[in-house]
Amino acid sequence: MAGTYNKDDRIPTIKLTVMQYIIAAILVILVSGLWRLQVLGAQNYRALAEANRIRKVPILAPRGKIFDRYGRLLVDNYPSVTCFLVPEQARNLNADLPLIADGLHIPLDQLKAIILRYRHQPKYQPIPLQQDITPDMQAFIAAHADELPELETIEEERRLYPSNGFAAHLIGYVGEVSEDMLENDPRYAFYQPGDVVGRAGVEESYDPILRGTDGSRDVIVDSHGRELGALGIEPATPGKSIRLTIDLDVQKAAEEALGPRQGAIIAIDPRTGEVLAMVSHPTFDPNEFAIRIHRDEWNKLITDPDHPLMNKAIQAQLAPGSTFKIIEAIAGLQEGIAENMTVDCHGGAVFYGRYFKCWISARHETHGITDLTKAIYQSCDVFFYTLAEKMGIDQIAEWAHKFGLGQKTGIDLPDEASGIVPSPEWKMRNYHQKWFAGETISVGIGQGALAVTPIQLIRAIAGIGSGGVLKRPHVVFPNEIPADLKSYYADQFPGSGDQYVHIDPANWELVTDAMAQVTEMGGTAGLAHLQGIDFAGKTGSAQIVSNAYKAAVGGGARLNDTAWFVGMSPRRNPEIAVVVMWQNGSEGYFSARLAARVIEAYVDKERLRDHNLVQVAAKNNPESGSPAAAAPASAREKSAPDAAKPKSVGRLHPPHVAAAPPTEMAALWTASAAHPADPDAKQLPARITAAFSMPKGTTLQAGTFLLPAPTNSARSHSERSTAR
Repeated sequence: MAGTYNKDDRIPTIKLTVMQYIIAAILVILVSGLWRLQVLGAQNYRALAEANRIRKVPILAPRGKIFDRYGRLLVDNYPSVTCFLVPEQARNLNADLPLIADGLHIPLDQLKAIILRYRHQPKYQPIPLQQDITPDMQAFIAAHADELPELETIEEERRLYPSNGFAAHLIGYVGEVSEDMLENDPRYAFYQPGDVVGRAGVEESYDPILRGTDGSRDVIVDSHGRELGALGIEPATPGKSIRLTIDLDVQKAAEEALGPRQGAIIAIDPRTGEVLAMVSHPTFDPNEFAIRIHRDEWNKLITDPDHPLMNKAIQAQLAPGSTFKIIEAIAGLQEGIAENMTVDCHGGAVFYGRYFKCWISARHETHGITDLTKAIYQSCDVFFYTLAEKMGIDQIAEWAHKFGLGQKTGIDLPDEASGIVPSPEWKMRNYHQKWFAGETISVGIGQGALAVTPIQLIRAIAGIGSGGVLKRPHVVFPNEIPADLKSYYADQFPGSGDQYVHIDPANWELVTDAMAQVTEMGGTAGLAHLQGIDFAGKTGSAQIVSNAYKAAVGGGARLNDTAWFVGMSPRRNPEIAVVVMWQNGSEGYFSARLAARVIEAYVDKERLRDHNLVQVAAKNNPESGSPAAAAPASAREKSAPDAAKPKSVGRLHPPHVAAAPPTEMAALWTASAAHPADPDAKQLPARITAAFSMPKGTTLQAGTFLLPAPTNSARSHSERSTAR
């Protein structure tokens, strides 16, 4: 029987209408979405599609080179290949890691740590895995290009430093910017993980100048990451090279003088503040940092008790010992206390109920009646104990601050230490204790809580030798710094900078003459005497533990005193000043010998540059012996020189040489436009029996010169000098 049609089975018209509208709305949405994708968003998606087949390959900018003051190369670059990993090109990165670790000779856990460090960066950004890869590693990457499409290589230039840690603390090293630097140091706010930056020394201080701007190469790649072609290139901008104030020859002399000893040597030109040499030992090899240093090597460096990464020249804070007596002597004279002061040294004296020994008592000797001059060149502790008692700690601290102690010098190297100048306020602020008068006695001989860095000490003593003119030490010539960065560097390295401290000329001469006697027989550094060179200085020995403690533990080399010496040549308005800090060196006269080697190397070089001829008949400059000549113009009226000054005799010769009867000597020399013949020489006809090859524009000439006769200072050094 045929079924019957029921009207109730029909779809209501309203429902059908609603359904039609819904279907129409869905179609409209689909069509509009298709329109948005195909028409409105065509340009954007076309760019994204291009990005999938076009990759930017970075071109790393080479860093600027570093030269010494005469343009001799110190730090160079060499071509290198670095392996990068691009995560987005990996099929299964975790599965590939063991093979990558084996082929690149990277421990698997270290490889995972590298990738973990870059986990937050985009997947298309390359991760540096191995720097300076070897040819066999390059062959491995090429052979596994299909299996490991995520591995790529980039050519770059890498740092090449002097070998054996030469000038390592001064130059510094480069390395990848750390996470801590990126997060906490505003200087690296715009850097990316993996960027190579200066991490110490000049490399860090002048990173904005040495570091260039990276470029990039646009290349077409297939689905496996293989390059199919190139589209364009944005070249890298190399970093700018810089010239240091360092003299390579003086640096070599300082390195050789310090040798395997722990400590520091600095040589500066007091007239300008230019650092001529800076050595800190033990040292390290910065070439180890040019590529990623191994974790074991890094741990060895940072746990070494001798602190090879510390630049002791600007960071070691130690008691200066008797070298501080020069500052105290100037202070005592300027305050009107020390000028006519004498003491009778019996090997010690009682102050505030306690007996303080003089160093000479260890020899069962005494200094006897001692004035300021004798107290300096024989380093009498009793004299300076007494002077400290008369001055008081407040005056001592005031003058120490005037000469830049207790504050940074402003040298353009990172992490300079400030040192300590103790005072009642300092002790209360740091220890919440009052100052005891007996503490002043120890400070008077450079002991107690007083602590200085070698760079502070050389700046202060060289400033005294220069008549109170203190210059900010620096390792890069100011004209090497771009104008737009000068204010940045002034803010980056705050410190005492250039200063002038007024010193009466008579006081200046008294102290510098006494310092010159330090290196004569009878002085504490007589064995460091340099014949024919005006060499002045001051020795110092600073205890690091008490004698009682040393005796209780049985002594040992590591408990020996710090041996200091600070010297200059000539004694007034010096051209060079040298400080030697020898840790555990025992006696200051040992350090004086090391300083003498540096001074002699400098003087010999300067005389050679002047054709090694001493010009006795030089015109005398009436202001050459005055501190006012080197002082700022505004200060010259305060320190007018005396009328009678010792005549200058050639470069760096002692003043007393002028009084000796001269000897006429014949000589041959070359003359050119740059170095003309001496106008005061008597010309002689010369019969040349040998042929000499002369540069163009240079002639060989003959004549006579007056040489100073030997003086009484040329005494035998077979007798042992007083040592302190």
